Amino acid sequence: MQHAVAGSSTRILSVSTFTFTVCFAVWTIFAIIGVKIKEELGLNDTQFGLLVAMPILTGSLIRLALGIWTDQIGGRIVLVSVMLAAAASTYLLTTVNTYEMYLLCALGVGIAGGSFSVGIAYVSRFFPKERQGTALGIFGMGNIGAAVTKILAPLVMVAMGWHAVAQMWAAALVITAVLFWFLTEDDPDLQRRKREGVKAEPFLKQLEPLKNIQVWRFSLYYFFVFGAFVALALWLPRYLIGVYGLDIKTAGLIGAAYSIPASLFRVLGGVWSDKYGARKVMYWTFIASVICTFLLSYPATEYVVHGVKEDIRFELALGVVPFTALVFVLGFFMSLGKAAVYKHIPVYYPDRVGSVGGVVGMIGGLGGFILPILFGVLNDLIGVWTSCFMLLFVIVSVSLIWMHSAIRALEKEQHPELAQPQDLPEAGALRN
Repeated sequence: MQHAVAGSSTRILSVSTFTFTVCFAVWTIFAIIGVKIKEELGLNDTQFGLLVAMPILTGSLIRLALGIWTDQIGGRIVLVSVMLAAAASTYLLTTVNTYEMYLLCALGVGIAGGSFSVGIAYVSRFFPKERQGTALGIFGMGNIGAAVTKILAPLVMVAMGWHAVAQMWAAALVITAVLFWFLTEDDPDLQRRKREGVKAEPFLKQLEPLKNIQVWRFSLYYFFVFGAFVALALWLPRYLIGVYGLDIKTAGLIGAAYSIPASLFRVLGGVWSDKYGARKVMYWTFIASVICTFLLSYPATEYVVHGVKEDIRFELALGVVPFTALVFVLGFFMSLGKAAVYKHIPVYYPDRVGSVGGVVGMIGGLGGFILPILFGVLNDLIGVWTSCFMLLFVIVSVSLIWMHSAIRALEKEQHPELAQPQDLPEAGALRN
């Protein structure tokens, strides 16, 4: 695989990262405007969870197809098409007024989320293997778009109404699509195929790696580190308003305290995956996340101790400051894990980055769709605010146990003549 010169690759990475940031900001727009729509329509928590999750559903399901199309016809044309389609749907939000139509438009808004699998396949081809972890970590920093929406959208919504938010975010997508088209170029692999007249592999051929259990194991990891990130990015404003009685602007800013580290530190996760190995980074991620979600799961509880003279009452609960700190730490380690998972794909599957990265991103994105709905259902059924973190504790605990068991099993089966990759979590066979 040929790689672009340093100046070209840096430009492509910078423009692609900015583009992904804008797409991600649109993808999570319902985290803010959804709160207002909930008030206008009188939705319950389950209906609200479904509304904010609809864009995540579309953005997840189309990732596999978009990743393969990127491998076939190039990321440049695919990403521009994604942005224009999402812009049209975002603007259409301002023309409807029923819950059913909002759900339908939200599906169209979700096309913006497909930009991730396009960008991963596109950007990776401009960098050699030893730099791909860092490059894809920088590109993944575009997750910070969730924080951009949390910070700016409440300000616009309070001043001008939520329709103005949708219109401005749609305009930003169109402008970004134009800039991306004129500031980028086809990836080196596509340029080579055009020069040599080589046809892209058929769609079904691209799906062959999905037979490997390894791909689905990576997908489970990403279900937590990315899916839970998206779910919390959507759910936190609602959680903060309900638990601590904050206004929408304050809740959005505190929610950004989670989104920002979960985005910016993805770069560090990529660098550390290149330097120390993705296995260590994944262990750090899962162990720290188990601890954080356990502490966040504990519901506010009032205790009564029957003393000698009188009852002694005290309450055990997380205040808004320690809650924010814990969420900050959780976001930090999730960001490391997101980069570590995607470090593997161009190394194991250099010619199938689109399809493998697409399915891993799809499963992770489905986590962002399923989890907000489950958060709302758990609130309605159990009536405990921290039930969302209880669910995340179970998911990350299962992920940690499965990863460790798989690694130990592979180590036992390892043959002496097989070299262990320094930067990957498995030892030995690449397709287990």
